[in-house]
Amino acid sequence: MSAHNVLLGRLQSASNISLTNASAEVQPSPRQTSKPIGIAVMTSGGDAQGMNGAVRAVVRRGAVLGCEVYAIMEGYLGLVQGGNMLKRLRWDDVSGLLPTGGTAIGTSRCPEMRTREGRKKACFNLVSRGIDRFVCIGGDGSLTGANILRAEWPSFMEELVKDGKITEQQAKAHPHLLVVGMVGSIDNDFCGTDMTIGADSALHRIMESLDAITTTASSHQRTFIVEVMGRNCGFLALSAALASGADFCFIPENPPIGDWKEKMCTSLERARKLGRRLNLVIVAEGARDRDGKAISSNEIKDVLEQRLGHEPRITILGHVQRGGVPSSYDRLISTLMGAEAVNAVVEAGPETESCVIGIEGNKLVRNPLKATVELTQSVAKAVEGKNFDEAMRLRGPEFTRAWTSYLAINKHTPTGLPKEKQHNILVMNIGAPAPGMNATAKAIVRATIARGHNVFASFDGIRGVIDDTIQQLGWIDVDGWSSIGGALLGSNRDCITEKHFGKVAEVLGRLKIRGLIIIGGWEGYTSAISMEKARAKHAEFRIPILCIPAVISNNCPGTWQSIGADTALNTIVKASDVVKQSAVASRCRVFIMEVMGGRCGYLATVASIGAGAHIVYTPESGIGLRQVVEDIESLKERFHKVKTTSLIYNVERTNETYNTDMLTKMFTEEGKGCFEVRALTLGHLQQGDAPSPLDRMHGCESGAFAANFVLDTLEKAASESEIPCGVIGMPSSSVEYIPLAKLIPEMDFANRRPKHQEWWERYIPVVQGLRSKINNLPDCSNKEQYIKIATGLATRTPDWLVGQESM
Repeated sequence: MSAHNVLLGRLQSASNISLTNASAEVQPSPRQTSKPIGIAVMTSGGDAQGMNGAVRAVVRRGAVLGCEVYAIMEGYLGLVQGGNMLKRLRWDDVSGLLPTGGTAIGTSRCPEMRTREGRKKACFNLVSRGIDRFVCIGGDGSLTGANILRAEWPSFMEELVKDGKITEQQAKAHPHLLVVGMVGSIDNDFCGTDMTIGADSALHRIMESLDAITTTASSHQRTFIVEVMGRNCGFLALSAALASGADFCFIPENPPIGDWKEKMCTSLERARKLGRRLNLVIVAEGARDRDGKAISSNEIKDVLEQRLGHEPRITILGHVQRGGVPSSYDRLISTLMGAEAVNAVVEAGPETESCVIGIEGNKLVRNPLKATVELTQSVAKAVEGKNFDEAMRLRGPEFTRAWTSYLAINKHTPTGLPKEKQHNILVMNIGAPAPGMNATAKAIVRATIARGHNVFASFDGIRGVIDDTIQQLGWIDVDGWSSIGGALLGSNRDCITEKHFGKVAEVLGRLKIRGLIIIGGWEGYTSAISMEKARAKHAEFRIPILCIPAVISNNCPGTWQSIGADTALNTIVKASDVVKQSAVASRCRVFIMEVMGGRCGYLATVASIGAGAHIVYTPESGIGLRQVVEDIESLKERFHKVKTTSLIYNVERTNETYNTDMLTKMFTEEGKGCFEVRALTLGHLQQGDAPSPLDRMHGCESGAFAANFVLDTLEKAASESEIPCGVIGMPSSSVEYIPLAKLIPEMDFANRRPKHQEWWERYIPVVQGLRSKINNLPDCSNKEQYIKIATGLATRTPDWLVGQESM
């Protein structure tokens, strides 16, 4: 999890590495040889979905920069053994890796690497191939091993020269080993990054299992105990509990205070009395009590049988969490981190401290490796030392906020308040439906009730206010909402405008509404803006008004990702995988896929990274005849040389003339004899489906934050000039309140998108850098093999994988 500001200050002071974005221009450090830079990439430790995407990005970014990239097969074992365990990888060798799980280059334990003689062999195997740059993808142990190797490198060079194994010229040409790390771990237990590669995919596996379990549990009114991985980190357990609405959750960092058995049983009993048909307990594998004694699933089962008379069922998900295809988010961050790792290792010099690439919000960061590893290990030490407050502090504010959100949403007994002190809060959806809206609404209802106040909901947005279909919601009314797609409160694009002010004001006054929370997109923003302007005429609007951005297009300012966008991205990427797989037999096929987004190209751009699309047409970049002709000629040249498949994304409103139908006709006509063209429009599939884990978590945290923000404001009795009207968004890693007055200058009302979209437009150079055209390929000895670069789709097993026992 991301370390908070104090801890990040410690990381920055540990070295001269600054927490900056990826460099646009890469300046290689001075070297003693004119030969190409040699980079080794290795996966080590436990496998994680997305590792293959990171390897692919390292190879392709290295090729663009003219480097020679070698894969170390089977982790540190291959590094020590050498020989054919180090394989040169070129562009097409990593085609097809992006959508695959696990690690194609293998990983295994190597006791010999713990010895000095073993590390000496490793250094020889690197320098003998001209490699002095090392990109390691793994956990804290793997990264520590790489840093030790760097420290010992100069002494090993001297010994290898004395032993006659390398020449003095080789040692002089490679005096230092430069190391950059990426964290591949489903546990998400590393400091200095919001998410580690594989954690989001693991959450997908967990939530798929929990969604399946809850249906059968509800049928039989049964209790399930689900154990998830994580070692000494409770991220997976906490995230799953928050996203699923589990009745009780055990995490290593914060065991229940007092008698956990009594607390758990009381919680489950209260949920049943409120009408809940099932009970769900999530257990992290490293769970323990306040005395440090491990809490097992079997012990929990025995307690529930003896005290409540339940017949609990235990499900240990195990390695299912590591399996399966990587999620869209893991494909994105693994690609971004992999490209930035190459930038960092090429730029590095002898005085540059080893770094590890992380991501905070949507920005890449370089953190000092040694200090970050030590900080990560200090969390486990705090847990082992029963210093749980310190463990929570070290995990960072986002982890703590997720924990407090979970407690608020699942609090069964509201705070007792006299009726005259209870406030009424109104919640409604305004805009197109988005996955995660229901989780957000649930969090608002539960968090408000937990503090002793009341929640009313307008069904069908503003129409519900006009038609007077507002209902009060109770705790059980929103049970199970987190896993449901769509918008159970109803939603439409009708905005609150001047013609509605009178009726809206009358309803708000009659129901004594003291706060309004809108869940929605652009229409929600404009509705809030209109109501704020009307406060002078309508006293009923002088209440806190908040908008939580929820729209798949991600076209609203004040947040780097709206609720619903992640689910839509996963839908697009999965559909792309399927259609590309369908073309394996015919190969010579171009797919033109129309995606949503209105006049915002976020979905198409980010999905292209996860799906390996060749061409992307967005409203921001526009489209014209010259560009279409160039793209057709590029494809024809490519398909003349090799049978393959190509994927093109077109945003629905990029150009009224060059729409998907017109593009299909043009590519079909001009591509005769070279390729076939198929068009498909995903349409409202992108708005449907069960919300992704990230959208559920984002919705729950934003909803709880919004409810508490409104209630805190009301308790402070702020003056009219201080009554908030704003957005609850995520401009970085944390959920924050942003006044709408601050965002209005950034809103492009004509195109319904922010004027500046640097939070995702910075991805475009990465996309372009990993998708070179045929006539602009890097120089290499096997240039013909580079022809398939655009699709990222393998039509055969790469030669370097044939015969690998690990496959």
